[in-house]
Amino acid sequence: MAPLSAFRRYKDYIPLWNGHDLSTSAGKANGRRWSVGGLLVAFSVVLNLVLIWLSWRTTPTALDNYQHLNEFPLLSQDATISHASSENAIVTSLYTDAFATSVATLGHSLNKVNSSATRLLIYLPEKVSPAALCIATASGFTPHPISRIPPPHAGVHRHFLDQYSKLQLWTLGKLGVKNLVYIDADTLVRRNFDELFALPYSFAAVPDVFLDGRGFAVAFNAGVLFLRPSLDVFRDMVSKIATARYPAEDAEQSFLNHYFGKEALRLPYAYNANLAIKKRSSEMWKDLMGDARIVHYTLVKPFLQGDYAEVPIEKMEKNIQSKMGKHGGIFTDELNEWAQMWKETKELYGEAFTSCRAT
Repeated sequence: MAPLSAFRRYKDYIPLWNGHDLSTSAGKANGRRWSVGGLLVAFSVVLNLVLIWLSWRTTPTALDNYQHLNEFPLLSQDATISHASSENAIVTSLYTDAFATSVATLGHSLNKVNSSATRLLIYLPEKVSPAALCIATASGFTPHPISRIPPPHAGVHRHFLDQYSKLQLWTLGKLGVKNLVYIDADTLVRRNFDELFALPYSFAAVPDVFLDGRGFAVAFNAGVLFLRPSLDVFRDMVSKIATARYPAEDAEQSFLNHYFGKEALRLPYAYNANLAIKKRSSEMWKDLMGDARIVHYTLVKPFLQGDYAEVPIEKMEKNIQSKMGKHGGIFTDELNEWAQMWKETKELYGEAFTSCRAT
């Protein structure tokens, strides 16, 4: 609501409410006066608001009211999972030097689960230094430069200004890729997920989770995606990102939710175990960890400092420790898991990192 002073520029403006009842002279003398009818209407409005609030508070979703009921495995015992081939790729991205160490750590976590899919790193050559690219690819990713797709609208969150470039995933068919799983650089892989390459769909993602009133949502998170590359789809998306109606702040994630809204296959949370789930429902998180393939470090990033600033390799352990108290310390286990994976990565590829930094 505009302040009172904003209206006084108009000569005919008369304040309709100044703390007193203006309808009668008695009102002016005696302050506020409420009729019986007015009191009943006000009481009715307040009562209805209270009832709505109580109804919302007492009927949580099945996920907010999580209970360990299902004892059966995530995958069917009859499912046949073929070995990944050269036509299948696991892809991540690098748009800034600050994420180079996380890409290397992600690559090591992939090596440990024995996925046989091709590894690709899409990156923006004008924004990534040769040293950072060298570090990021030390654990097995093959670099592939892409052209940046700039935001078509103002209002994009400052951390997502390069994220429309993710649409370039649909161009990777020119490399012989027929199926790909994209995973953000702020993830760790805990179990093999080659079964995703057998999906008979064109696009799949995991529903998102929010800490506000939206909670567990139907909209999906773009941190983990399954898709089939297609130049036709790519060209169609690029032609529509500026004219489609969607909130600009979340960049490509918002657009993809609108573009694939009714076609997207929703995957189980095991494929994108967003840290927001743990803060939302610790019981669900406890059960989820038994099946989780990919953990997504959304709420706390052990490899960054400040506002997405790069952490020098020699200060990584100290930086991880500085994150332990974030969000009341509830992510200590997950931070320790990342720290252990980083320790192994540094031990295995430390010499390569040193050589990269010397270039």
